[in-house]
Amino acid sequence: MKKLMSALVVVLCWFASTAAYASTPTISEFTESMQPHQGFFNFYHDIESGSVYLQVPRQQQKFIFQTSLPWGLGSNDIGLDRGQLGATRVASFYLQGNKALLTHHNTFYRANSNNAAERASINEAFADSVIAGFNVVAADQQHVLIDYTPFLLSDTHGVVQRLQQTDQGSYKVAAERSVVYPERSKAFVDNTELEAKVTFTGQGKGRYVRQVAPDADHLTLHLHHSFIRLPDDAYTPREFHPKSGFWAEEHRDYAVPLGESMAVKYIPRHRLNEGETITYYLDPGVPEPVRSALLDGARWWQAAFAAAGHPEGYEVKELPADADPMDIRYNVIQWVHRATRGWSYGASVIDPRTGEILKGHVTLGSLRVRQDMLIAQSLLAPYAEALTAEQQAQLEADIEAMALARIRQLSAHEVGHTLGIAHNFAASSHDRASVMDYPHPLISLSTDNAGITLAGAYAEGIGLWDKQVVRYGYGDDPLTDILAENKQLGLSFISDADARPVGGAHPDAHLWDNGSDAVTELERVLAVRRTALEQFGLANLANGAPVSDLRTLLVPMYLLHRYQLEAAVKMLAGVHYDYAVKTKTSSATSVATRPVNATQQQRALAILTSALSTEQLQLPQQVEQLLLPYAYGSSATRENFTGFTSLVPDADTIAASAARFTLQLLLNNARLERLAQQQRLDSNIPSARDVLDSIAEQAIAPAHAVTASSTEQRIAFEAFTAIVELYQQAQSGVIKATAYAFLQDQLNSWQQQPASAHQRFLVAALQGLLSEQQAWPLAPAPALPPGSPI
Repeated sequence: MKKLMSALVVVLCWFASTAAYASTPTISEFTESMQPHQGFFNFYHDIESGSVYLQVPRQQQKFIFQTSLPWGLGSNDIGLDRGQLGATRVASFYLQGNKALLTHHNTFYRANSNNAAERASINEAFADSVIAGFNVVAADQQHVLIDYTPFLLSDTHGVVQRLQQTDQGSYKVAAERSVVYPERSKAFVDNTELEAKVTFTGQGKGRYVRQVAPDADHLTLHLHHSFIRLPDDAYTPREFHPKSGFWAEEHRDYAVPLGESMAVKYIPRHRLNEGETITYYLDPGVPEPVRSALLDGARWWQAAFAAAGHPEGYEVKELPADADPMDIRYNVIQWVHRATRGWSYGASVIDPRTGEILKGHVTLGSLRVRQDMLIAQSLLAPYAEALTAEQQAQLEADIEAMALARIRQLSAHEVGHTLGIAHNFAASSHDRASVMDYPHPLISLSTDNAGITLAGAYAEGIGLWDKQVVRYGYGDDPLTDILAENKQLGLSFISDADARPVGGAHPDAHLWDNGSDAVTELERVLAVRRTALEQFGLANLANGAPVSDLRTLLVPMYLLHRYQLEAAVKMLAGVHYDYAVKTKTSSATSVATRPVNATQQQRALAILTSALSTEQLQLPQQVEQLLLPYAYGSSATRENFTGFTSLVPDADTIAASAARFTLQLLLNNARLERLAQQQRLDSNIPSARDVLDSIAEQAIAPAHAVTASSTEQRIAFEAFTAIVELYQQAQSGVIKATAYAFLQDQLNSWQQQPASAHQRFLVAALQGLLSEQQAWPLAPAPALPPGSPI
């Protein structure tokens, strides 16, 4: 009886489906006057109405559905860039009656089992997501036809949400101002590409959108949809290891035996069989000499693939004129313009089931190369009157050479991400062993007293670490052998989560740094910076440029040490560790953490607090006098220092802002908590009170004098403000008590000083704070101009 009922249900469903399509025209009839495109998913373009109709097979098949943004907004702050990839989904069309539902399948929760019932139980336990619904407009025995136009003209990229998140205004799609874009709507054997020109309307009140759009109330972008055939089963996923140097593609497998982890992690990588080649294509819109530099840098990876046993396994070409960069078949390197400098990205279309990379997509910001030229110009004096024409030409060539060296490295770096490789922020401490670090130019003082030299500012070629990573991802060598070699070579791997936080602890994990010893390098960079400051002036400025442009050049030169400060401060309360995995040979000693030794920490504290001295922070008089209000036709931007002196640059606030930056690093709550705990075990390690006393010696003591300069007073005020913030925001009683005792001792000390105005003010402020009768009356100095990316 049960079998009879099941058969009846099937028959009734068949009749219902047939009835639904009884009055529906055939696909050939419906599309007779339309332009056909035959491929993975056939589609038809009705030129007269501007509609696109997609042909969907009746038999459900899964595919990869990828959205992207071919034409962007041009604002780094908003983050809607040309060529930006959107979500990657394993999807299918579910047909029922006259409806077709585009379904995003949940691939994170799985049962990797041969038992169909076990797989079904997981599918039924975790929801899928229907992301669009369509009415069937025509049908035949094998396919149905749907009007895809409304979905193609919708906000599949999350543009409205992004504009809201960045406070640019409230927008919505204007369908009457949006059309299909047939020039980039194509069908191929394994992929179908559809594109639309979509207009978003609203009230564009944000300053970023008003900066880039001709009419901020109406923004027209391009949105792209890709339907991609799922790869075959011949690809073999490769296991993730924390020390492999690759990212991880993760899912949960509910079919694993009890006692084993349900977390399954694969590395993302391209499929590379023997005799095959991974090919990347460069955007033909890149001008020379940048084009050649990008090609050179991207081709560095050829050496890594050769070392992994694939001498022909990787190549870079220019994108053919008839190719679409959004086409899934092309790994591309795109040159993207924005109104301001911004980040570059290495993204990929990845099969979420296996980690196989189907398309690498590099986005390189075009203003990065100009920022490096600005840095170089701020350090050299290429326009000094005493220079001959040949000497000036050579210095200008040196500036361009440094910028091009950086762009080569950037090209290699972002391509590395699209090969599946993660950042290695410990590489700079191992003789610049990886292009996957963030490099700071290595600026030196020449040995012949000729001043600053840019020779060797950036490393050339792929790094030793990079070759080791590619060997694991694309070669055949066992990971155990590679890890053993890495240890012998002194190579280590530390990535974003450990390197980026202000309170980070690893003494080798830094962004934009140099040197095997961060403190020694900071000391060296401070000496280079002093030389650059002493020679800074009209010689840094080209003839014909407004003198007020020196204000822009001043920023990267004055803040040359900012990233090395971030590196050196991790020696204070620093902790040595790596991404240890237990093996049969592991011991407690081999995997345990250990603090940076006390001598190194004491030295780090001394050098770090020296950066708070008036000697380091005060501008030379000849520099201060050249910082003019902006010339007519020019204006200040966020790339400039701010202050309290109206149009005239504020030298004291420049010093105070720099002091604030260093103080925030030194007084990070997590760092001081670690210090307190480390000092409990080793009394030679600086205590949290030692940090405060060292700050007082450099930043506060000079202001004790009645005749203290305005700069010395501002630096002292800044130090007190930072320590008061620590006192108010400390998360434990240990640090709060230390800050309280320090402030009380300072109050007692200042009460004994002659009664100058700034001394009376500080005494009153400390008394009000510590008695809880009034709030601290000073706000922190303005933040520094943006630093990253360089």
